[in-house]
Amino acid sequence: MAAYLLRRLLLVVPTLFGIILINFVVIQFAPGGPVEQLLAELRTGGSGGSLGRLTGEGGGESRAPQPRGESGTSSYRGARGLDPALVRDIERSFGFDKPAYQRFGEMLSGYLRFDLGQSLFRGRPVLDLILERLPVSISLGLWSTLIIYLVSIPLGIRKAVRDGTPFDAWTSGAVLIGYAVPGFLFAILLVVLFAGGSFVQWFPSRGLFSPGAELWSFPQRALDYAWHMVLPTIALVIGGFAGLVMLTKNSFLEEIGKQYVLTARAKGAGEGRVLYGHVWRNAMLLIIAGFPAAFIGILFTGALLVEIVFSLDGLGLLGFDSAIRRDYPVMFGTLYMFTLLGLVMQIVGDFAYTLVDPRIDFESRR
Repeated sequence: MAAYLLRRLLLVVPTLFGIILINFVVIQFAPGGPVEQLLAELRTGGSGGSLGRLTGEGGGESRAPQPRGESGTSSYRGARGLDPALVRDIERSFGFDKPAYQRFGEMLSGYLRFDLGQSLFRGRPVLDLILERLPVSISLGLWSTLIIYLVSIPLGIRKAVRDGTPFDAWTSGAVLIGYAVPGFLFAILLVVLFAGGSFVQWFPSRGLFSPGAELWSFPQRALDYAWHMVLPTIALVIGGFAGLVMLTKNSFLEEIGKQYVLTARAKGAGEGRVLYGHVWRNAMLLIIAGFPAAFIGILFTGALLVEIVFSLDGLGLLGFDSAIRRDYPVMFGTLYMFTLLGLVMQIVGDFAYTLVDPRIDFESRR
């Protein structure tokens, strides 16, 4: 097992390189880059935000000079009517005066040291932005995945045991409704019903903590955190448990019909002994195999719209905003962290295989 894990860890490096290279090449052909966006703001007389930070207004770092004239041309459509020297200064401040291969090499060199670069529009290190928002996404992903598994696995087993009964029929209907309605619609409904939308306000509608919570004691902050997490977690759980319930049911149904189960029952084994002593390990293999993808999906993609509804500043919202603004360092920094975590979770899933079924030996595979 140790040699297998070592090989998998070594494969992480070329996999990361290939994913980042493909995305980097695609981005080079995407229109509306950060230089064009800033030039469009300069041309329309925009102020504040990224323009203020880049031109020295608003207390940010000075990254580019103010416009000096209205003549000259540039390859950027948004630069028409601006001084070519200004355009060159902006390109140099963003690093776009260098060839693409040189920028890619510098980016990879920084990633080897976990230096993810500097945000183009926020004036802060990308790693700091990710670490600042990581607790929000970890909170949503961890609690949602935990509750989904705690609910889905027992429910799926129960549906398999009582296949074809009224219980199976009405729970299947509830599962289909949960599967069909997106999580963000449940989030909006929860806000309307329980967060002061139109009925009662039992729960807060934004953030992870109440104002001034940093001055409270740890037990008070923990309760406040749990209070804020109730509605976002429910929204993710309702939209995410349906697939796992059906996967669990089908896995157990397939194993229950096999010969070794009939033999165990013929020997007088009880239902609990059959399910959890014989069927469990075999049926859980598919479920464990899907855990890394489920966790990563909830952590970084499924939570995006829920983060928007509940004003939770997490990694999903950070990546989405960076893609809209063409903040390339943040885009590639979050891609790098997401991919690295996803690959590591796949290795963890393989290791969990051997814990559930010791008969699995990856070393013996050819």
